[in-house]
Amino acid sequence: MHTAHAHIHDVDVAIAGAGPVGLFLACELRLAGCSVIVLEREPDPHSPLKDLPLGLRGLTVPSLESLERRGLLDPLKAHVAEYTSPHTPHWMQATPRRPGGHFAGIPFFHDRIDPTAWPYRLPPLPDTFAADMASIEAIFARRSGALGVVLHRGCGVEGLESFDDGVVVRTRGESFRTRWLVGCDGARSAVRKAAGIAFTGTEPEFTGYSARVTLADAESLKPGRHYTVTGVYTYAAPGTIAMVDFDGGAAHRTGPLTREHIESVLRRIARTDVSVATLHVATTWTDRAFQASRYRQGRVLLAGDAAHIHSPLGGQGLNLGLGDAMNLGWKLAATLKGNAPSDLLDSYEHERQPVAARVLDASRAQVTLMRPDAGSRALGAILHDLMETHDGATYFAERVWGVGLRYDLGDEHPLVGCSAPPIEARDGTRLDALLRLGGGLLLDFDRRTTRRDLAQGWCDRVTYVACDAEQRWGLSAMLVRPDGIVAWARDDDADEGLEFALRRWFGNPGHAA
Repeated sequence: MHTAHAHIHDVDVAIAGAGPVGLFLACELRLAGCSVIVLEREPDPHSPLKDLPLGLRGLTVPSLESLERRGLLDPLKAHVAEYTSPHTPHWMQATPRRPGGHFAGIPFFHDRIDPTAWPYRLPPLPDTFAADMASIEAIFARRSGALGVVLHRGCGVEGLESFDDGVVVRTRGESFRTRWLVGCDGARSAVRKAAGIAFTGTEPEFTGYSARVTLADAESLKPGRHYTVTGVYTYAAPGTIAMVDFDGGAAHRTGPLTREHIESVLRRIARTDVSVATLHVATTWTDRAFQASRYRQGRVLLAGDAAHIHSPLGGQGLNLGLGDAMNLGWKLAATLKGNAPSDLLDSYEHERQPVAARVLDASRAQVTLMRPDAGSRALGAILHDLMETHDGATYFAERVWGVGLRYDLGDEHPLVGCSAPPIEARDGTRLDALLRLGGGLLLDFDRRTTRRDLAQGWCDRVTYVACDAEQRWGLSAMLVRPDGIVAWARDDDADEGLEFALRRWFGNPGHAA
């Protein structure tokens, strides 16, 4: 390869975007020994939009499991406890029952959820955790730096040239030659556009506003979520406001947000002459729901908002992106090392694209429920009644929490394709801790010699663990991918399918595929 630029740097993987998805993916790749650079357009990572309350993000069960399996969850919780004030999401405030989440603002509650719906999980019920974006990025940046990731700020992607064996990435003043490029650079991804990957979906119905304000007459605005004839607004005292104005997205990114504009929209939607004394920070968003037609073009890959965007309703965007990074990291690393099956990288798109499509449809459904018309209010009332049933609350908990995630891996065993259950050996060793190094695991509860001998062929990629556990759900053995997904499981002492699964996910034994 060649380029006219004078400064060229060689690297295994270049990642565009130093948000949580790009940084988490960088950590995954470095864990596997790949050389990684992250190219970030913004020179300064700090933004008031990342702080509480506007920066609050709920982490779903798959995200929490991924962070725990990489030793990041406890540091994140400690950072949140030390550097931020406790913050309760508006839909949980002043509620006598314990909410489990919401769908279009309609809450479901823990006392209606049936935990037997997820037989491979131990009590207590799976739940979510909320953290601000500033804390999430700080923890990921700290870990990526410790692992040796090189971060270039003020260095956005300006263009690229693709070759059979890599990509030359052009930035302002420098070029980087990389074997693979991953676009984690957001909804307006320069990488996606330069790679010529189509981005299609549904256009917005509304402009959403999130703002932190000081009200001159706060008593005139009732806390909580309110549907009106012109839109929806949510007010959390003393000054956090979210609004949805069904204007077709006309006011999104049309210019600076002024105090007068926020006050005008609030008065129109809230139907009251409330006054905004001071506008501290505000941003707009829409319900535009688009998805990339493919997640890979040659040696260019997409993850996070570069691959899919939707409204922030339900807080699924960050979680989708973290799931992309966890799924892609080990597959791309194995491909770089030369010991991956030929189609391993293709499974990234095969597994993650349907997950995003389902979330986009859930986002569209929530928009339908929020429209300012009688039909949507009637539909919302019916949904509220359904959420008060055990089946209804359990269904929405499964969707919102992500606890029902299962990839179709072509195996009928109910665990295959799901996140591994929380196995703990009798000596106290936990499965999550065994996944810290980012390799695969073969857990053998029956300690069969044939399984041990078979695993020796993949000992550089799979750790064989002979152990017993207090709770093992009747399993005799389980093969777990580096991302914590069960690739093979048996309820009896047979080894049928194990070698096939090892080859399918970890390549040929003892040498490159």
